[in-house]
Amino acid sequence: MRGDDLPEHGKELLLRAREDWRTCRMRHPPHSHGMLKLGLIGCGKMGGALLRGVEQALGKGGLNVALSDVVPEAVNSLRKCLTCRTVTGTPAEVAAASDVVILAVKPGDMKALCETLAEVKGSRLHLSIAAGINLAHLEMWLGARQRVIRSMPNTPALVGVGAAAFARGSKATAKDAALASKILGAVGTADEVAEKLLDAVTGLSGSGPAYVYTVIESLADGGVLMGLPRATAVRLAAQTVAGAAEMVLLAGKHPAALRDEVTSPGGTTIAGLEQLEAHGLRNAMIQAVRAATEKSKALGA
Repeated sequence: MRGDDLPEHGKELLLRAREDWRTCRMRHPPHSHGMLKLGLIGCGKMGGALLRGVEQALGKGGLNVALSDVVPEAVNSLRKCLTCRTVTGTPAEVAAASDVVILAVKPGDMKALCETLAEVKGSRLHLSIAAGINLAHLEMWLGARQRVIRSMPNTPALVGVGAAAFARGSKATAKDAALASKILGAVGTADEVAEKLLDAVTGLSGSGPAYVYTVIESLADGGVLMGLPRATAVRLAAQTVAGAAEMVLLAGKHPAALRDEVTSPGGTTIAGLEQLEAHGLRNAMIQAVRAATEKSKALGA
């Protein structure tokens, strides 16, 4: 989703969030030494969001981009959004021109793509954002000399406030991991984990936006029940969730401590919390993460 596609009341929050992340990224640019040669194979929304984030962090003078997609219109559309030097070509040509290649094709197309890239001379870092394709398969398809990192971003990356995790393959170095962290971090946060934990990442942050949308909708419904206009209720609910999340990220306190700070004895908040506990909100959230994690494991088996 682009910022100009949002309803008016959401634009101010989005712009503030983007500026916060832009400032953070500029302190730690994705590639501190020389020109970053970055390839993207699969010019969909997520891959495009990563490229735009990296370009914003580096500036157009610090980035060379090579693009490839089976749909020419997707390449042309993304190219128009970039101001850095950009070339297009086949997947093999993109890989040959790049130090880092983002693999953003559909999971069903990944094996054939990797086997094509295995024929390209030289070694480079491959950053996969495809769901369900494990490192063992990626390394087998790409060949022994290639370095591979597997990542799991989430959809808020499309507006610059995503949460991603990644795992490195057997040939990927600490330097590769740092570069992947900066690339993924250009549109949010990025944490390195063991590959066996990526299913849990999928269950938490990968599927998590849908859980939070349900929470926002439920809060807004409560507001409407109590007489608030729908638009006002949605805006208040969304801003409350965004503000609470920012408090957790910036305050350095456990969420329970922040909750206690706004829970007065005998007050309104404890009355509401009593109902959340009585109706099992906490356990419902825990079980949602568990179920999504188990489903991710089953799909990847």
